[in-house]
This record gives sequence, structure tokens and C-alpha cells, in this order.
Amino acid sequence: MSYEDLVKNHSASLIEKLVTTVVNTDPVEIHYDYTDDDQWAIISMHIYEEDKEISIRLHPNDFYDLYFGYYDDEDEFFDIIQPLTEEEKQILPEALRKLMQSVLAKEEGMRIPGNFLARK
Repeated sequence: MSYEDLVKNHSASLIEKLVTTVVNTDPVEIHYDYTDDDQWAIISMHIYEEDKEISIRLHPNDFYDLYFGYYDDEDEFFDIIQPLTEEEKQILPEALRKLMQSVLAKEEGMRIPGNFLARK
């Protein structure tokens, strides 16, 4: 299966894997980044042995996307970006969504204890 097929047809499982990894990390890191015409809060996981990155980005206006970056056999970097559906957004814990919104609003990343997201 190609990475494009993985992102297009199995995005929910990628999101679940990312969320599980992120919320079980201590501390949880939510970064802030921007370009000239865009900004976002981002959670990421890196699979170094496979040269892959999986991220969820929150942009203004509650727009989320799945970001999948990878290196091919010739060490050329590629990325695949796909908007999240409403159902996929619901995979993200509400507390994580609120923290990502806070990072975006304050334009500043944050670190929180790993057990913080486990609280109801």
C-alpha cells in the first residue's frame, strides 16, 4: 500500500495511533508554527527508523489537517496533507482540542504533564 493510500483510506487509524502516542508521552508537547500566510498548533510523532512524521495541525477557523511526511529511497522528502472530517476530529480528546486552540490563540507552544489529558 502506498503512503497516499494509507493517508486517504486509513486516516482514522493514523490519527488514533498519533493520539495514543501523544497522550501517553510525558510531557505532552503542543507546538506553534507559522508561515507567511498561515499558522497552526501541531502535535506530532516521529518514526525515526522509517523516516516518517505523522502530525495533526489546527489552523484558524477550526480547520484540522493530517500531515504525513516521509523520505523516499533517494532521501527526497514528501508530504501528504489531508483535511480531517468531522468524525476524525472527534477522535481527538476534547481536552487536547482545547489545548491546541489555546496554543493557536496565544501563538505559543506548551508542555503539559502526560497525565493531564487523562483527567475528565
